[in-house]
Amino acid sequence: MRLDKFLKVSRLIKRRTVANEACSAGRVFVNGKAAKAGTNVKPGDKIEIQFGNRETAVEVLEIADTVKKDQAGELYRYL
Repeated sequence: MRLDKFLKVSRLIKRRTVANEACSAGRVFVNGKAAKAGTNVKPGDKIEIQFGNRETAVEVLEIADTVKKDQAGELYRYL
């Protein structure tokens, strides 16, 4: 699954366009490397997102095309 879509589906970032812009600006890293929006994400990958002073690090546990709001947290775990 594409990185920008995963960020939206997991609700780490609210909109896919915002996720796309964050990737283009070099604020999203997958396994320690700067990632583009089209980067393929799979279970076990570690994603780091930098927004202003806030930094979020998660590990991908599961991939799903769609999930309900209350199940979105099951796709990842915080590191």
